[in-house]
Amino acid sequence: MTRPRLFLAIVLLSALGACQRNPDRDVKPVSAVPANVTDISEEVIPVDQVSKSQAAAIGQRVATTEVTVTYSRPVARGRELFGALVPYDTIWTPGADKATTITVTRDVQINSKPLPKGSYSMWAIPRRDDWTIIFNKAANAYHTEYPGEAQDALRLDVHPEPGLHVETLTFSFPIVEGKDAVLRLEWGEVRVPLSIRVP
Repeated sequence: MTRPRLFLAIVLLSALGACQRNPDRDVKPVSAVPANVTDISEEVIPVDQVSKSQAAAIGQRVATTEVTVTYSRPVARGRELFGALVPYDTIWTPGADKATTITVTRDVQINSKPLPKGSYSMWAIPRRDDWTIIFNKAANAYHTEYPGEAQDALRLDVHPEPGLHVETLTFSFPIVEGKDAVLRLEWGEVRVPLSIRVP
């Protein structure tokens, strides 16, 4: 190999070494684990023994903050939902079985209001025109046993939006951009959006 080619090879190898990936910048998966699932097994069970509201979890990284929602998913099955199955002006967890929980790994703002890092049970007071969304410090609660206002970390008034029918209660992150995201609850023809901003 001639000297110019040898020199060029050394320069290219040095450049490649400098461009190697930085393991500190690697993207690691979010930790969306269904924490309320305690009956996972390899056993095959009959369909009539399957839970009517199956457990789920959704997680989203927003900048350096992980947001995880763990919940059970009731199904509409032709029933009238809000104002009937879920009465207006009554505290309800948006889910079933165990109360829906949300975990944030850093302090965040939800609809411009501060929520410290931690885990919370989520509750709602549905109304025809607006909803109250509640984040309660008692993260481990049964879905019919609201822990009380004394343990509320945050209450928000939110305007629901109409949408296409969603058969199974769903949480999603339809928008994630920079340090902002939208967490949306959907069931039936109702959508309830929450804006999340991380530091």
